[in-house]
Amino acid sequence: MVEPSQFIFSYKELAEMMVKHTAVKEGLWGIFVKFGIAASNVGENDQSLRPAAIVSVLEVGLQKFDKPSNLTVDAAEVHAPGKSGAVRRKKVTA
Repeated sequence: MVEPSQFIFSYKELAEMMVKHTAVKEGLWGIFVKFGIAASNVGENDQSLRPAAIVSVLEVGLQKFDKPSNLTVDAAEVHAPGKSGAVRRKKVTA
């Protein structure tokens, strides 16, 4: 049997895992990503330089939302009695 080399999670699955980890019990919560941007000149040599932007992921977190979306979960439903603790995930094999 081939061992998976990656696991892929949806935004909702990530939000659900973070809600469980933080023990938030109520409200709509979803993920956010904080980006940073830097600039540099890049190219194969000094004669082919081009200005470029470098975007990095600085933080991934959980924030409260006012209305539901594809990024959110309801914390009360996440912690509802009988709710399975298992998160379904797609396995990707190389």
